This record gives sequence, C-alpha cells and structure tokens, in this order.
Amino acid sequence: MTDALAQDGESIHATAIVVGSTGLLFVGPSGSGKSSTAFACLASARARGWNASLIADDRTRLTVRGNRCIASCPAAIRGLLELRGTGIVTVRRLDRAVLNLAVEPAAPSVASRLPPEGETFSCNGVELPLLRLWHNGAADPLSLILACRPELFLPR
Repeated sequence: MTDALAQDGESIHATAIVVGSTGLLFVGPSGSGKSSTAFACLASARARGWNASLIADDRTRLTVRGNRCIASCPAAIRGLLELRGTGIVTVRRLDRAVLNLAVEPAAPSVASRLPPEGETFSCNGVELPLLRLWHNGAADPLSLILACRPELFLPR
C-alpha cells in the first residue's frame, strides 16, 4: 500500500493512535487486524507507563497542515474502538495528532522473508514511512515497531 488518496479532510478506513508523541496510522484491508494491533500497542504503552491514546478507529480523517499529516476522528465515533469478535470498547482518546508512521498489519510474504525497503504511505502528498508488521499475537506489536523504528520514540 503505497498511495492512499486522502484529500484534505477526507476520511479513510484506518485506525490512528498516539504513543508518547509518536502518531501511528494503521492501514490495510478490512479484517487485517488494524484495530486489534492498535489496541495491543495502546495496552503495551500503558503497561510501560507511557502516555497513549486513540485518535480514531475505522474512519480516520486525514488533513495536511504545514507539510504534516494530521489524524482526527468523526465526532460520532470518538473514543470508540471495535475489537472484532469482542465488541466496541471505550478507550482513552485525543482529538488529533500528527502522524509519523503508517503501519500495515500483514501476513508474512511467501515470496520473500523481508518486505521492500523504503515503502511509503501518501497523505495528500505528504509521505509517511510505511512499516509492514507481521503480528501473530506471539510478540508485542509495539515492541516490534520500536525494534524497527526506534528513532520515532526518542525525545524530540
């Protein structure tokens, strides 16, 4: 997934969270694990004593301001996150956050052990690095993101 046309203020099918000051956008097809992976990241961050909040689940509004991609949520679903097979839960939320990384929960590649390098996600012309994340429940997804992109979690 390298280019999602997100017009200024357009909603896309994605989940957005913020961990510390790092905005993460979970993208991918329906049923790919966006919400559950984001929820696991939120739980992991909170267990570490870190500030972590949901921005939006299912419908995420993306806008561009000053060459930065900003996620926000439609009012009707603020603070709500759907966990497939479990139900809708209420979680701590923020109204908006600057995004730093797009994460695509993905199955491991049959053709290659490593994903392509330098993939990006386009937010109306603003490029976010894209991390394909194979999460089978055995590893903490936030730990995987930290291992792959530690620079995003350093103090700014």
